[in-house]
Amino acid sequence: MRVEMRARWALVIVATAALVLAATAAARTHSSAAKKPIVIGWAYDNKGPMQPFDTPALAAAKIEAAKINKKGVDGRKIVIKTCKTQGDDSTTSKTCADKLISEHANVIFTTCDVNLATPVVKESLKHHLLTIAPCIGTDLMGPKTFGKAGKLAFSFGNVAQDEGSAMAELAWKHGWKTADLAKDTTINYFGAVVSAFKARFQQLGGKIKYETTYQDPALVQGSTNFHNAASGVEQHPADVIVTVTSGSYGAQLPFITDLRTAGVKTPILNSWAGDGTYWLPKSGPKVTNYWYVTYANAFGHDPNPAVNKLANTLRAANPFNAATGGFVAGPAAIDGLVTAIKRAHGSLVGSKLAAVMEKFHKVPTLSGNVSFSKKLHTVFGRQYRVVEINNNTPIAKGTITAKVVPNSPDS
Repeated sequence: MRVEMRARWALVIVATAALVLAATAAARTHSSAAKKPIVIGWAYDNKGPMQPFDTPALAAAKIEAAKINKKGVDGRKIVIKTCKTQGDDSTTSKTCADKLISEHANVIFTTCDVNLATPVVKESLKHHLLTIAPCIGTDLMGPKTFGKAGKLAFSFGNVAQDEGSAMAELAWKHGWKTADLAKDTTINYFGAVVSAFKARFQQLGGKIKYETTYQDPALVQGSTNFHNAASGVEQHPADVIVTVTSGSYGAQLPFITDLRTAGVKTPILNSWAGDGTYWLPKSGPKVTNYWYVTYANAFGHDPNPAVNKLANTLRAANPFNAATGGFVAGPAAIDGLVTAIKRAHGSLVGSKLAAVMEKFHKVPTLSGNVSFSKKLHTVFGRQYRVVEINNNTPIAKGTITAKVVPNSPDS
């Protein structure tokens, strides 16, 4: 009997040990699965109109991801896989997105213009993935453009309504009570910011003396109507001239040159699109009394030491990557994604991450506090850096945060 009992106990012990080993193995397998990397698939413009914005954001994001990976995100590392959209080639963009998705990307990042980003966004949303642009600057990155599926689409750019409002408040602060508006209609973002400026400026009591439009020759071949726009502004003197366009295109410098050559010394105010000094003339009259608001001061005078440090690192590797303050949009998107994953208890499910991000209120990122809402999937409430260029030299002029985000015709 005792021998039989001992045998039974031996079997119990062996069985229990087997169960413990199996449970341990299962736990290890589960732990291993939970610690798979967070794969970001990044479709970026390598040679088209968004290349000056996409490339710096990506370069800075890689540095931020490497910093985060020293501790990890709940035991997981961030891996960034890239492919090139090659400008406005929609077929290449779709192929690029499909490649990233086939490589098991958990989240898709895309280019900084909503129209050019659309082929990538649609493919990503079709697979129910959280889809992020570092710096699209309109409210079109979301349900407004992509319907119900667009709930998974967000941008860490400054929404035009907020940026235009900040510009209006800056103008009012400086005592500029009348404005001439010159709207570059080449891309939606340019016009949307000017419309938002107008809405907020009039709210504050400002008066619009004159409005005109033009198109950029870099994207609208042969266009020279920016000359007519400058001529019209010249004939309607105001306290400030507001135009939103980019130095990487072809109209900004000639528009300014036309005005200054005609003797117009009025302040010219632009958005982040006009950031940087790379577009300034190498000879002839220097640009002066030119203002813009931007994400960060790229010239070593940002109030955040971490931004200055990153700018110096980028500049050492490639000066172009710190040509404008827009580079911080890349790290901001990484920071925001990490916060969303943590708040979603480690989930990478697009709908769960999107639900968390819609509730972002002053979430800290390298670029400052970030807020979203059900209506606005592009950032509002961020603090802007103000820069003035005088004699081709950028001068820090403080910061400003929009107090009101007004509705405008483009919103």
